Amino acid sequence: YIQASRALMIASVVLGTIGLAATLIGMQCSKAGGENYVLKGRIAGLGGVFFILQGLCTMISVSWYAFNITQEFFNPLFPGTKYELGEGLYIGWCSGTLAICGGVCLVFACKSDTDEKPAYPYQPSRGTVYSAATSRRDAHSTYDKNAYV
Repeated sequence: YIQASRALMIASVVLGTIGLAATLIGMQCSKAGGENYVLKGRIAGLGGVFFILQGLCTMISVSWYAFNITQEFFNPLFPGTKYELGEGLYIGWCSGTLAICGGVCLVFACKSDTDEKPAYPYQPSRGTVYSAATSRRDAHSTYDKNAYV
């Protein structure tokens, strides 16, 4: 089970790297991939899928290892060294959970529609516009031209 856990963790690192690269390419502010925002949204969503797979591989690996450690610890007939759950397992569970949550957020936030219009477009009010600056022609003065100092 140790070799399988190692293989799952290596797969998790590879999937996370691919997900990170896909997410960086799929961001709308990046120049990579051109100006096609629909394609960028799909690439970002694909990055989210890779993050979900990374989190699943991490959770399976860490949980499987913890299960076997616990099983060996409480087995009175096990002759080998008995290990306990350590901080690395808790960090693995937290990182797997965060990777799954981040992947789900990326999948749901990706833009896949071509023409996405808001349901209620903004309509500015057509009220009177007041301006502080007035033109010379509109300014009525009661003073004569010679009354200025």
